[in-house]
Amino acid sequence: VSAGLFENCTGCVLCSEDNGCITCHHRLFLLIWRDGIRQYGMCVHTCPPGYFGVRGLEVNRCTKCRSPSCESCFSKDFCMKCKEKFYLHKGQCFRQCPPGTAAQPGTRECQETCEPGPWGEWSACTHEGRTCGCKWGLETRVREVLGAPREEGASCPALLETRKCRLRKHCPGGERGPS
Repeated sequence: VSAGLFENCTGCVLCSEDNGCITCHHRLFLLIWRDGIRQYGMCVHTCPPGYFGVRGLEVNRCTKCRSPSCESCFSKDFCMKCKEKFYLHKGQCFRQCPPGTAAQPGTRECQETCEPGPWGEWSACTHEGRTCGCKWGLETRVREVLGAPREEGASCPALLETRKCRLRKHCPGGERGPS
């Protein structure tokens, strides 16, 4: 066997002058690619970007990810990392994050977002559970989530707000209540 095309046939069980590796040692993956009408093979420990390893009974192969925008995949159709300028969402690569999702800062992944409903009315002004006195109290309002996040860790805006308020009513029996 001549080493014309490949300087060495490292990891090969069978090596051809024209096509490189044909079969690999059992722990290695066979990476095959085409150049025009020629097909070349090489034995590798890990598959390169754009491929994933499939272990088989007779041969372990590097299989190309289906999506050209995928940099690394878990299976043919499930991407784990997208190429630059693409965003990852549920194993697929997108030019822009789909509706109901937002790009996470620092990563190229889309994450489900919460869609909050309108704010409710402000509650009565209270201080230590009482609605009377001449001190400052707090009032609150809440809103429900319309589009609930389908994934854990989805970012939701605030669903509860509080603000200071002035108690305007005097308590029966004077200002002093139970301490």
